[in-house]
Formats: sequence, C-alpha cells, structure tokens
Amino acid sequence: QEHLVESGGGLVQPGGSLRLSCAVSGFTLDDYAVGWLRQAPGKEREGLVCITSTATDGRTFYADSVKGRFTISRDSAKSTAFLQMNMLKPEDTAVYYCATGAKCFGEVVGGANWGQGTRVTVSS
Repeated sequence: QEHLVESGGGLVQPGGSLRLSCAVSGFTLDDYAVGWLRQAPGKEREGLVCITSTATDGRTFYADSVKGRFTISRDSAKSTAFLQMNMLKPEDTAVYYCATGAKCFGEVVGGANWGQGTRVTVSS
C-alpha cells in the first residue's frame, strides 16, 4: 500500500528556515515525480515545486513565489523527499503537502498519492 507521511512543520520566525520531510513507503520514490504543495487558510491549494523521476533526470520546476528560497531534494536510500525552506515569510504560512505522480506539469505534480500535510506557521 502506497503511503506518504510529511513531517517537519512548526512555528518559525520570519526570515527563518525549516526542512520538511516526506517519507514514502509501498513504492520506489525514484520512479515517480514528487511535488510539494500548500494550502493557506481561505485559499486554493498552490503548487510550489516538482521534481521529475530519476529516469527523467530529476529536473526541478519552481513556482515564482518560492524560487530562490525553497529547494526540493530526494534521498532514494531513505525513500524520503525534502523541502528546504529558507527566508520564510508570513505569507508562507500554510499546510504543506507532498504528493507523487507520473510527471510534473511545471511546478505542479500530477499527483495520485498525497500525504496528510504538515502545518507551517511563520510569525514573530
């Protein structure tokens, strides 16, 4: 059974950093595109970043809102994907989700499998 679990969220001050993790089980992470998305209160879900499968060279696509601040990576041996978030802003406050799927549509993963989300709050 395919399963994704996010962790690493929390409260951070503006300008701070967090690293989110997405541990997967039941499938091989390298075989899929992996994306991170977020949903802020009262807003639609927003695609942030997507990395293609290892077979397609692991290309990355970032939304303008996070380009230069967020970095996606994947540790195949640990079956875990990461989202390093730097220079966080109050507007980054949201529930963050990882998802896997067949391909990236720009920064949005064509996701078939989702985690439960992890909450990030950026506030002083």
